[in-house]
Amino acid sequence: QVQLVESGGGLVQAGGSLRLSCAASGRTFNIRVMAWFRQAPGKEREFVGCSTWSGGREHYGDSVKGRFTVSRDDAKNTVYLQMVSLKPEDTAVYYCAAKRYDTGSYYRYSVYDYWGQGTQVTVSS
Repeated sequence: QVQLVESGGGLVQAGGSLRLSCAASGRTFNIRVMAWFRQAPGKEREFVGCSTWSGGREHYGDSVKGRFTVSRDDAKNTVYLQMVSLKPEDTAVYYCAAKRYDTGSYYRYSVYDYWGQGTQVTVSS
């Protein structure tokens, strides 16, 4: 099993920045992709970005491209989500996710095997 713990959420003004962290523990050698999703009240869970172990590639959702960056520290088994130029519409619970195989879609939340508990990000206007 893999455990994922997010941290770093909070309240920020529009235009501000925030960095989320996701620490993985347990059978982390199984992980091939780590991702961030978000879910606002009444909306579907939305893909934000991910980092793949093979080739070290990153992929992003259209709504965050150019503003959010996914990075990782392999020594700490931690993935980060750096968010800049935040907008009120970025307000959501942000979830860290991981999957064991780097195959298929990155964008569908149903393909991920492990999830964190989520951290709230609120952007005020």
